[in-house]
Amino acid sequence: MKVDNKFDFDKDPFHQYLGLTLEEAKENYARVRLKIGANTATGINDSVHGGILATMIDMAAVPAVFANMRKDDVPGGTADLQITYLRQAHGQWLEAEANIVKKGKQLATIHVNIKDSEGLLCATGRVLYAFKK
Repeated sequence: MKVDNKFDFDKDPFHQYLGLTLEEAKENYARVRLKIGANTATGINDSVHGGILATMIDMAAVPAVFANMRKDDVPGGTADLQITYLRQAHGQWLEAEANIVKKGKQLATIHVNIKDSEGLLCATGRVLYAFKK
């Protein structure tokens, strides 16, 4: 899914390597999905590695921000990312839903939840996304 002319999520080589796809992006919201496979199930008890969950939080926040940008916004990048791991992530896939809580001129605050294929909440996160002046 293409969010805008600046960002084509599904063509990114890193996203392709992980099996991460953009399912939906609209104003203040985005949802990404990760197919669990050999590149991701490298944690304890064949769970998804915690670094992959952190990556999902970051990668869900970005299209939510891009779908909500004004003409004069210049993308900067992630300024801060916090994650709380709630349970090991297993199953066939994971979904991360990102919601913009607040967007100002310099920063956007995005909350992200990651659920497994059974609907269990595995991790929550908060991203601060910075815009260039």
